[in-house]
Amino acid sequence: MSAMELGSLLRKGEVSSEEITGSLIDRIKGEDRVNAYITLTAEQALGQARRADRELKNDGPRGPLHGIPVAVKDNICTKGIRTTCASRMLENYIPPYDATVVKRLREQGAVIIGKTNMDEFAMGSSTENSAFGPTYNPVDPEFVPGGSSGGSAASVGAYQATAALGSDTGGSIRQPASYCGVVGMKPTYGRVPRYGLVAYASSLDQIGPITRTVSDCALLLGAICGKDPKDSTSAALLAPDFSASLGKGVKGIRIGLPKEYFVLGLDERIKERVMAVAERYQEMGAEVREVSLPHTRYAISAYYLIATAEASSNLARYDGVKYGFRAPGELSDTMEMYQRTRSQGFGKEVKRRIMLGTYVLSAGYYEAFYLKALKTRTLIRQDFDKVFEEVDCLLTPVSPCLPFKLGEKVQDPLQMYLVDIYTVSVNLAGLPAISVPCGRIDGLPVGFQIIGKAFDEEVVLQVAHAYEESTGSE
Repeated sequence: MSAMELGSLLRKGEVSSEEITGSLIDRIKGEDRVNAYITLTAEQALGQARRADRELKNDGPRGPLHGIPVAVKDNICTKGIRTTCASRMLENYIPPYDATVVKRLREQGAVIIGKTNMDEFAMGSSTENSAFGPTYNPVDPEFVPGGSSGGSAASVGAYQATAALGSDTGGSIRQPASYCGVVGMKPTYGRVPRYGLVAYASSLDQIGPITRTVSDCALLLGAICGKDPKDSTSAALLAPDFSASLGKGVKGIRIGLPKEYFVLGLDERIKERVMAVAERYQEMGAEVREVSLPHTRYAISAYYLIATAEASSNLARYDGVKYGFRAPGELSDTMEMYQRTRSQGFGKEVKRRIMLGTYVLSAGYYEAFYLKALKTRTLIRQDFDKVFEEVDCLLTPVSPCLPFKLGEKVQDPLQMYLVDIYTVSVNLAGLPAISVPCGRIDGLPVGFQIIGKAFDEEVVLQVAHAYEESTGSE
């Protein structure tokens, strides 16, 4: 059941939070083929659920998520619960504070059920780069669930969580949502506070919801967004009632199809699905037209220069001195301690990205690579600004391919990076976007993407919800 359906039953007293939470815990413990969780907080969650039930009975609900179990990606800090980032470097790290988004969920009475698996430090597109083993696609365990928020998407797709939080640096919410057949939204940069999110690339990272329905997505987004004095990048905007934008339909909405997103390399079957979605929108009264984002072809290059440069800087703090892993054994000097700690503590993909980022920031290469990437980022943002003078939102694929088999792309980083080709531009431009399921191909889920103007999540949710409503139980 969706969070909205369960919330209604909770408020009527027809079911208890303890029953809901207990059933999810039983499912997680009884089903190990997905490996969606790194840390399951069963006892704590049941305690929170019992408290939620008492409060519902005596004082009424604190909010629409009161008593609803939510999973949290393991790069979002949780007080008293270990936060590993799926890395040996932070294997035993227990934060002394909650991230702002977790604090807000707790204030609403939500139940934190556990911490989900991910690509190490959110670096990956398949959740195969985890120190705790890969997560498996809940539809077919031979395939990846996407990444880096693969555990969060798989937990919702496998009915092991009612809803989940993920983080999105270049598609890490939307792509696994598409691969697991659920809804995932990356909000506008600054809409949701990043305080307590372990940084990968600070100018790109954004926390967002992964849910079963668009309605639940609006509900969870409303609970976590809003200005936070602890995050200077969070926007000083009042959080609108996102749920109020649902049910308005799409009549008169102008939807753009960027021609650069429908070129060679896109699986023809996915293209057919997305074009069928466009036709459905036209039938519902939307105006669909082709548009152009000419600098799209430079997005992957710009993204992997900017993201790795920021990662190199952010991950310099893991040196074996202050907290986290330190290499064991005799160490001759500080330099050897740094080298051994970072060599043993980080996985292969994280080391690859740190080296790439350090290289592009080094003397003689900064102007040739990093500075050029920043200028390209500006051009990509200007493309979106120009297009949004003509249309209200954009309709695109989420991924150029269907979920791929575990191990299929691990040895070819470039092929793995190209999986993000339709999602990274959104992060470079700081825009909101959502992935919505649109059926299956060869039994595997496929989703489409709606991209909106900055801080216009309401239109993105409105358009996504209209499609979901029109398909019903198809």
